[in-house]
Amino acid sequence: MKFTISKESILKGLQMVQSVISTHSTLPILYNVMIKIEKGVLSLVATDLSISMKCNIKINTQKNCASTFQARRLFNIIRELPDENIEIDIDDKDTAAIHCGASSYKILGLSADEFPPLPSFESAHSFSIEQVTFKEMLKKTVYATSTDESRQILNGILLSFKDQKLTMVATDGRRLALIEQEMEIPEDSQTDIIIPTKAVSELIKVLGDEGSLKIKTLTNLASFDIGEVLVITKLIDGNYPNFRQVIPGQCEERVTVDRESLIAALRRVALITNDKYPSIKVVFGKNQMNISAVTPDVGEAQESVPIKYTGKQIDMAFNPEFMIDPLRNLTSDEVGIELVDDLSPAIIKCDIPFLYVLMPLRLS
Repeated sequence: MKFTISKESILKGLQMVQSVISTHSTLPILYNVMIKIEKGVLSLVATDLSISMKCNIKINTQKNCASTFQARRLFNIIRELPDENIEIDIDDKDTAAIHCGASSYKILGLSADEFPPLPSFESAHSFSIEQVTFKEMLKKTVYATSTDESRQILNGILLSFKDQKLTMVATDGRRLALIEQEMEIPEDSQTDIIIPTKAVSELIKVLGDEGSLKIKTLTNLASFDIGEVLVITKLIDGNYPNFRQVIPGQCEERVTVDRESLIAALRRVALITNDKYPSIKVVFGKNQMNISAVTPDVGEAQESVPIKYTGKQIDMAFNPEFMIDPLRNLTSDEVGIELVDDLSPAIIKCDIPFLYVLMPLRLS
């Protein structure tokens, strides 16, 4: 089966799907990308059995075929070819002849019959949301997921489709990020799912800034249809912790601060910290926030940031990166920090339905 395709189209598709392929698989077929042509559409499919990705490219042929080839080798060959149209001829023995300008390659593949089939979502719950909205929600929460494999339930983001809104939550036990978005949810489709962090990272890469996203969910699977790209992922099994109970109900003090000024000050003070002494001290005083760090064998730093605050003085200690993470993913000019006392969690809020709960460290 012979077809012609632009280098740009196939290279972009290969780059997209190969990122889900594992580097430590015991099955040779899982290192391959499936090339399937059906009804004038070329599909590139890759999987590691936990997450699968399909990219569709329209081509000018009505013939059908399917085969698989080592993804990274194929990608590297295509990348080095001239910026011209590429002719690919796949025979019935799963051998591909590639021609472009003065370059010719022949690569051996494996039968598409060995490739794991994509699951069906015929009986799934279905939801629609704008791509850019969903992508921004993921970016505003994913940094708070846990990397501790012993707490697998926290190695992903909770998506709660309930009460006519999507609630996204991520936590590692030391901080929690939550964002909400109103959306249409049928009464019989209310559900909670937990998407693994790897799937979240892939979605952030492929989601665009316009167009809609169709989400379908089953008991243990979810699909994300972006038109020309389809992402399917296994879900994390289990019940997510009751995140509402860790959000302080009544905060007595509220600080307002310029977001960019706070990020800059935190970054500068964090330069003095190290792995052994990762904390900074933050003193909330009248109209001024003092941020400092003292690290043995390194040195000390101190910054002062103007704030809007006339309450009692509160002294706290935080991991600076944990404070910076939500701030760098927000766009508001100002953020609010709600406080109870020296030992209770601090809450960062802004002008959207977002909140971030940060547990303080012990002051030394």
